[in-house]
Amino acid sequence: MIRILAASLLAFAISAQAQTGPRIEHWRSNSGTPVFFIAAPQIPMLDIQVVLDAGNSRDGALPGLSQITHSLLNTGAGDLDADAIAQQFEDVGAAYNAEVLLDRSKVSLRTLVDPEWREQALATFTMVLGKPKFPETQLERRRQQMQVALKKLEENPGAIAKQAFYQAVYPGHSYSSPIVGTEDSLAAITRDDIEGFYRTFFASGGAIVAMVGAIGRTEAEAIANRITQALPQGPAPNPLPPPSAVTEAKTVVIPHPSEQAHVLIGQQGVARGEAFHFPLYLGNYTLGGGGFSSRLMQEIRNNRGLAYSVYSYFFPLRHRGPFRLGFQTQKSQVDQALEAAYAELRRFLADGPTEKELEHSQNSMVLGFPLRIANNASMIDYLSMIGYYRLPLDYLDTWTDRISAISHEQIVTAFQGRLDPDQMITVIVGGQSQP
Repeated sequence: MIRILAASLLAFAISAQAQTGPRIEHWRSNSGTPVFFIAAPQIPMLDIQVVLDAGNSRDGALPGLSQITHSLLNTGAGDLDADAIAQQFEDVGAAYNAEVLLDRSKVSLRTLVDPEWREQALATFTMVLGKPKFPETQLERRRQQMQVALKKLEENPGAIAKQAFYQAVYPGHSYSSPIVGTEDSLAAITRDDIEGFYRTFFASGGAIVAMVGAIGRTEAEAIANRITQALPQGPAPNPLPPPSAVTEAKTVVIPHPSEQAHVLIGQQGVARGEAFHFPLYLGNYTLGGGGFSSRLMQEIRNNRGLAYSVYSYFFPLRHRGPFRLGFQTQKSQVDQALEAAYAELRRFLADGPTEKELEHSQNSMVLGFPLRIANNASMIDYLSMIGYYRLPLDYLDTWTDRISAISHEQIVTAFQGRLDPDQMITVIVGGQSQP
């Protein structure tokens, strides 16, 4: 009895803690850039993310342009070369990173808050962001590195399947742009192209600054002003048009001499911030997002032995991001595995989760929520997402309440409103010899 009571009290405490997220402060810098800040005094660190509307969906006619631009930021800036920049960060224990995603990009800094150490880290960071030189020698080096990476991806059945999937789900749209580029685009990118991309998509009007750390509001405002004033001053880029809906099923088969076939199934799903997002997210935990407890894993792996792993997820973007279901299986089992996956998907669309499955999913998500915001790194990722996608400031505060309030009917309505098994894209790569 004592153990049961203790476990109940622990669960209650975790649940109560999950109801309140960290306090988010929001304002605009002197340059008009939105700033989002969480004071986290427990650790003497400061995390900064400058989020830009500069993902690889902005590559235009030159796939790989965003990736190569971001990779060159710290190879020369102001009066510093690549080695000097790296040394400036290393001397004060700071960590710099630039990451290109589909919808957006992030340029990040982690530094100690001690003023002397922080000053050098911030000075170097703002120089990298505001005065990149994009040296020709470094451009050629990066070009060669990306060409090598592209060759490796072209031999990887999983990467081939992913690219074919995006091209089929988003035909002719920027969401299908290869992040590493193509052989032709990598050869064609010039320094002028990079500088033009930088001026357009690094402009202060299209940026978001997120900060989490052991500083006060006044210090945060000064740092945000310093960063955004270093950026090119200009308006936000024009928004991307929404992708055209794909209304017919399509199967893409690509030969590859791999031992197993890589299979992806999906279609356009949900945009970040849509009302359907939370019911789809919760429902998918039962369908294919809950690991060994998910239906797809139980049916395809445990009951039939057709795949070692199988998953499904929704990837919300500014426009409708994809729903994707994936697994690997032997060539001889592809048809059987596809039949099982589609049958489980149709069953879930028709009936949704059982009450027991719904309760399990809600409990797992609610009780696991404190771990999602347990450190500065996870908090700043949420913070930059809230800022970029214009989500409400109480997003973290209301997260567990929204999950707990979702009904069976809402899940069924959301899945039936967003997914149609008769319009799915199916991509199969490998498991057979090339002709």
